[in-house]
Amino acid sequence: MKKKIGLYFGTFNPIHIGHLIIANFMVEFSDLEEIWLVVTPHNPFKKKSSLLANHHRLEMVYLACEEHEKLKPCDVEFKLPQPNYTATTLAKLEEDFPGNEFCLIMGEDNLKTFHKWKNYEVILERHQVYVYPRIGGGRVENQFKDHPKITRVEAYVIEISSTFIREAVKEGKNITTMLPGKVWEYIDRMNFYRR
Repeated sequence: MKKKIGLYFGTFNPIHIGHLIIANFMVEFSDLEEIWLVVTPHNPFKKKSSLLANHHRLEMVYLACEEHEKLKPCDVEFKLPQPNYTATTLAKLEEDFPGNEFCLIMGEDNLKTFHKWKNYEVILERHQVYVYPRIGGGRVENQFKDHPKITRVEAYVIEISSTFIREAVKEGKNITTMLPGKVWEYIDRMNFYRR
């Protein structure tokens, strides 16, 4: 029997407790056996702004996952051509790990635009999609409302954002409760987001 893995994609700039709460909820309260946090690399065609280098964001994900046996960092997209498409990433993981069944985790906000994703039909044909709630308006396409491959998970609505954390660090606010301890220590030691 294949191991059921949930893939939670993000830039994780930085990873925070909101990410961990959602990932942990998914692995403990669904049929997923592990969650892989897939760190999305910097898109070379986009302005860098405050996006940290890939290896720094991956290191923070490693630090955040250390105490969580069922949460794993994943850098598969670092080795794939840019820009990254989820369908390509899923195909690569299926090829590299044939003993696993990969499922996609996304916020409801992403489900609203899922019909615009490259090869979304192939993704739905081959993979289950787990959707967690997000605050915000917008309409989910009718084709996704009762789709057999889409499972809505009644997880907590977490409204901490990496953007908020970066701004708070820049302003010298104490946001240590919003980050795993080792992630905050790394940000502090490396002097990230301060300017």
